Amino acid sequence: MNMDNIAGANAEMNAAAPDTTAKSTAGDLLDFDDDPLSATGVSRKSLVIFFLIDTSGSMKGKKMGELNTVMEELIPEIRKVGEADTEVKVAVLTFSTDVRWMYSTPIPIEEFEWARLRASGVTSLGAALKELNARMSRNGFLNSPSLSFAPVIFLMTDGYPSDDYKAGLKELQANSWYKFGLKAALGIGSEANDNVLAEFTGSADTVVHAYSGGQLAQMIKIIAVTSSQIGSKSMTLSDDTSHELGEEDVFAAKQKLLGQQIQELVGKTETDDVPFDTGW
Repeated sequence: MNMDNIAGANAEMNAAAPDTTAKSTAGDLLDFDDDPLSATGVSRKSLVIFFLIDTSGSMKGKKMGELNTVMEELIPEIRKVGEADTEVKVAVLTFSTDVRWMYSTPIPIEEFEWARLRASGVTSLGAALKELNARMSRNGFLNSPSLSFAPVIFLMTDGYPSDDYKAGLKELQANSWYKFGLKAALGIGSEANDNVLAEFTGSADTVVHAYSGGQLAQMIKIIAVTSSQIGSKSMTLSDDTSHELGEEDVFAAKQKLLGQQIQELVGKTETDDVPFDTGW
């Protein structure tokens, strides 16, 4: 996979440059404070990337080994994301029978070190969504003293949830950080349910699937790098009808762009030389 293609995804952001004749609200930034819809003028911004990773027993062996390897390779790629005025942090939540954070607080990307994961147990996705909701607040993991971009939330799983994921998702959907965050998901192997993943992201365009180790590496890098690039950019919109545009419009544009970029880059991946691992 040519990562230059991913880096080029930002070109489309320029097409959304503000019309100087439009009302000033069209230039509002999708920045988050105590009230996630309240924007204020702070120069340095924070972006937290949340990885939600299935470590249930069905991930044991080659799946987990390849996921660990690609995540170790991914961290240097994410370090290139963002600009000088953006502090990027990483938080990793694993879920099996129990849910656990890799570290007790989000770690700045420059200091982050991947801790290799092991697989066992069942797929407690609902519990993971409830835990994410509990920590995704100013009193939890989003306590940066600076203004924050909406978080990036990336879910990876290889099976159907073993608990009541709908109850966990309902709680999470009431969280404004989740509502305005950029969400994407990766189904791993033949048992992953893309419909469940689309419920989480809100759009089938932000769900992709991997059926082999090579595809797994490609899909993780495409989603993580693309969503991080889009999430860490201030985006403004011009409007031909001149009606007022707010943060919700900017969020919708970012989420739509994420889906378009992911699908475009997935379509460009070369699969002829990717070995297919039957049954994984």
